[in-house]
Amino acid sequence: MPSFNKVILLGNLTRDPQLRYLPSQTAVVDFGLACNRKWKGQNGEDREEVLFVDVSAFGRQAEVINEYCRKGRPLFVEGRLKLDTWEDKQGGGKRSKLSVVVENFQLLGGREGAPGGGAPPSDDMGQSAPPQQRPPSRAPQQRPQQAPPFNEEENFKSDDIPF
Repeated sequence: MPSFNKVILLGNLTRDPQLRYLPSQTAVVDFGLACNRKWKGQNGEDREEVLFVDVSAFGRQAEVINEYCRKGRPLFVEGRLKLDTWEDKQGGGKRSKLSVVVENFQLLGGREGAPGGGAPPSDDMGQSAPPQQRPPSRAPQQRPQQAPPFNEEENFKSDDIPF
C-alpha cells in the first residue's frame, strides 16, 4: 500500500538555529517553530493555541537557515515527519519524539532590518549586530508575474457557450 508523509508549516522560530556537523561533514541545523491557530469558541470568544515543533535541516539548507534565521523570524517549511525512539536512561522506559525534517523552505518577512523584516542577526553573545555587518542577501529577488487584464469581449463569444 502506498504511503505519503508531507508536512507544511508556517510559523516563527522559537530559538536561534543550532548548527552542528555530522562525522561525514554534513551540516545539520536544529530549531523550533511556533505555529498559531486562532478560532472562535462555541460561546463566541476568540481562542488561540500554539503548536511548538522541533525541526531539522541538512546540508546547504542547514547552512542557509543558520546564516539568515534568528529567533522570531517567520519561516515557511515543507518537510516530512520523523519519529525518534530511545530508551530512557533514568527510568528505563521507552521514549519517543516526533519532529520535522526540512525538504524545502522559504524565508519570509523581507530582508533583515527592512520594514517587515525578520529579527536582526546577533553575534555569539546574543547582541544585535550593527547594520554594516549584516550579510548581503544571496537569494535572487523574484517579482510575481501579473496576469494580463481579463477582457470578456476578446475571450468569449455567445457561440462558444455550449448551452
